[in-house]
Amino acid sequence: MEAAPTEILEVGGLSIRPRESTALAEGRTLPLTAHEVRLLAALARRAERIVSREELYALAWGGTLRAGDRSVDVYVHRLRAKLERALPQWRFIHTHVGLGYRFGAERSHAFHIATTAR
Repeated sequence: MEAAPTEILEVGGLSIRPRESTALAEGRTLPLTAHEVRLLAALARRAERIVSREELYALAWGGTLRAGDRSVDVYVHRLRAKLERALPQWRFIHTHVGLGYRFGAERSHAFHIATTAR
């Protein structure tokens, strides 16, 4: 019996390996929890689509988001901070108020100005 191929999601110096519960930033392992990796992979698999908090909760936690539960927002905040520390030249997770979150690698405006201004 052949082993299933390992899924690797790559964008902007970020490599996500959901089966291994790891993510790499330009080859360096990121200190992410299992939930953070599942959330990141769920977003990356739906790149450039706005994904609702309810859908993200179902994908990363396997359940139904209860009214008032802010766990998706808390985890997105933590994940965004870790990604921005590891890859400051990129922004990966974008908030669409009232709709959800979108994953898409975009150059950081602040990084672009800091490296090109003289």
